Amino acid sequence: MLVNLRRTIVAIVVFTVIFGFLYALAGTGVAQLLFSHQADGSITANGSTLIGQNWSDTVCPGHPLGSCVFQGRPDDLGPYAAEPTAKTPVSGGDNPLEACSSSAASSCVGGESAATNLGPRSKVLLTNTEALVAYWRARGVDPTPDLVTTSGSGIDPDISPADAIAQIPMVSKATGISPSTLRALIAKETQGEQLDFLGSSYVDVLQLNEGLAKLR
Repeated sequence: MLVNLRRTIVAIVVFTVIFGFLYALAGTGVAQLLFSHQADGSITANGSTLIGQNWSDTVCPGHPLGSCVFQGRPDDLGPYAAEPTAKTPVSGGDNPLEACSSSAASSCVGGESAATNLGPRSKVLLTNTEALVAYWRARGVDPTPDLVTTSGSGIDPDISPADAIAQIPMVSKATGISPSTLRALIAKETQGEQLDFLGSSYVDVLQLNEGLAKLR
């Protein structure tokens, strides 16, 4: 019995060291060696390229808020916007990021990554979509379906090239950059299908706006 107990304890220790420590350290080491940027969260000076951000509060002197940058899916925009100052604070329709009414940590409201689960017959969905259509048209944009519907994850960092092109009139008017220059920027930032056949072309909104900032 003692022999079996000793073997069991030795096996537990060995497998814990191998799979609990060495395997994890090896994986981390390979990731840092070959994919350090991705392993560290794909962080740039303005945030992570893996998580969608709310650009609607960007100040544009003389123009509506958010009109001088490209915007992503409306996961935290308009009807889905966070309300940290509300009597019952909410983080936003699909927005999993923290919403803060001030710099104090106590004013922040955490969210979750999820879809709205509003069905095609939902009156709330219809009202929200109409509000978003009005939001875009007030900025001179003829919105695509993606620009008036939230993403499944609630943190989609990407939009389609068509979504970006639809926003050119708004961004051009607010920044003074010519439509042709913005179109060239979108083409430059457009990523193709993964492995040339999976999914569809996309544009990371953060990277697109970083490129826009260089033009300005």
